Amino acid sequence: MKRLWAPWRIGYINKAIAHKKERCIFCSKTPARKNDLVVTQTPLSRVMLNLYPYNNGHLLVAPLRHVADIADLTDQELLDLFKTVNKAKQLLSRTLKPSGFNIGINLSRTAGAGITGHLHVHIVPRWEGDTNFMPVVFGTKVISQSLKELLKILRKNLSTKDKG
Repeated sequence: MKRLWAPWRIGYINKAIAHKKERCIFCSKTPARKNDLVVTQTPLSRVMLNLYPYNNGHLLVAPLRHVADIADLTDQELLDLFKTVNKAKQLLSRTLKPSGFNIGINLSRTAGAGITGHLHVHIVPRWEGDTNFMPVVFGTKVISQSLKELLKILRKNLSTKDKG
């Protein structure tokens, strides 16, 4: 079995634990502020670039309402969340042309969630051979594009359908 290791995430997880009392990263973001890395949002969901990506184009899709578990979503929020996940995946397909995706939700710290208080879906584009020797030998993940550059390209490639 091959693994996608992300050992640098422990710093992110520890930071999230230490700053639990600060504002939620999903609740405090807005598309109006470029540094917030919000690609787009619907009336019920928000799409953001992951500040600590597993791969280039790693997006997070979260409901606007602060809920910790998928069971806490209304039917309308659940439908909007997964329609938004699908639209975000299509945007990445058009823009970055990956050969596959990992899409998932980590519910609880035990399941790997770095942020446990606000439900979010990870969309990770994948390419053949996208893991190499750098993480193993040097403990470094090579991300081929800056977040600001990618944000600009994704926003430019948003179609009317992607916006909700």
